Amino acid sequence: MTLAHRIRLVPSADQEAYFRKACGVARFAYNWALAEWQRQHAASKHPNEIAMRRSLNAVKHEQFPWMREVTKNAPQQAIKNLGRAYANFFAKRSKYPLFKKKGKSRDAFRADNGCDTRHPDAVLVDGKRAKLPVIGWVKMREEVRFAGQIVSVTISREADAWHASFTVEVPEEPAAHVLTNTVGVDLGVSALATRSDGSPKTLAPKPLRRYLKKLKRLARALSRKQRGSANRVKAKTTLARLHARIGHIRHDALHKLTTDLARNAATIVIEDLNVVGMLANRKLSRAIADLGFFEFRRQLEYKNAMAGGALIVADRWYPSSKLCSACNVKNALLTLSERTWTCVSCGASHDRDVNAAVNLARYPESWAGSACGAEGAGGGSHPAAKPAA
Repeated sequence: MTLAHRIRLVPSADQEAYFRKACGVARFAYNWALAEWQRQHAASKHPNEIAMRRSLNAVKHEQFPWMREVTKNAPQQAIKNLGRAYANFFAKRSKYPLFKKKGKSRDAFRADNGCDTRHPDAVLVDGKRAKLPVIGWVKMREEVRFAGQIVSVTISREADAWHASFTVEVPEEPAAHVLTNTVGVDLGVSALATRSDGSPKTLAPKPLRRYLKKLKRLARALSRKQRGSANRVKAKTTLARLHARIGHIRHDALHKLTTDLARNAATIVIEDLNVVGMLANRKLSRAIADLGFFEFRRQLEYKNAMAGGALIVADRWYPSSKLCSACNVKNALLTLSERTWTCVSCGASHDRDVNAAVNLARYPESWAGSACGAEGAGGGSHPAAKPAA
């Protein structure tokens, strides 16, 4: 099993200068390979990532001698990233690769262990410090939390802070969850997550909403600064720090929520939300983007697998909010603005989010094979509960 741990670095001034130089070399190699790839494709050739790396190695000593000032991993891994970008494009998982611009793209470079047979342990970790190729030992804010073989490290810059993301190969030991309970989780805008077990609702921090006025003010201040001036650099860094803070608050809340769910539930049932369609709603797009629904599911998938639990994704058309959790009768007239409602069949009063969470917890046994489930799906064959990919 491969895990990653991202840690804040504390580099010296010389080390930070080296990081910037290595990022620039990686960016140049990526753009060089992309231009060469396009040229060969226009000439009806069949370019590939391995050939690109060999071509760059053949000319860099004469044409680009400054590349030798940083680890050779930086340009080589950048071209590997380009090959992966093309593979994702041809598989229709992403858009066509674009050229990277200085100051407008994510500054990062990667170093792998084992790329050089003479130095198989190019990346080492010793407590709160890490040894990187060429630069040597760099201080870290914390230790790597996973015990295993370090495969690679990616050095990246966020605002004016540098981070190291260690990829660690750990022994894959099949875990068995100590619990046997099933918990349904309903995601929403007012409350980020509502559980079926009666736990208090998890409120969303909504950091973008909290800092939106300040974000606009800093963006306006940046636009007034003269290009190329020192004040523009300071304003740009200040704005980048606020963007980073917003992202950190959101990720911290999601990590705490998903970790708590994975530890306290053997089986978790969530909805297969159409996030792209929800973002098309101009009135809700900003609020939905501020919650991080995709990141919630991504974290829950790998954390639940590590804990030995099961994650079930309910069908997108499952009417979890409209079904009465007491008598299983569907309220087809329920609107999105109604946060509480009363069942006309049995008279039970429901909180919309709690009712949806309870129905999700019963999803594996109620939806697959129930008449109400078939009706809610549109009258066709009722879908079975599907595990997360």
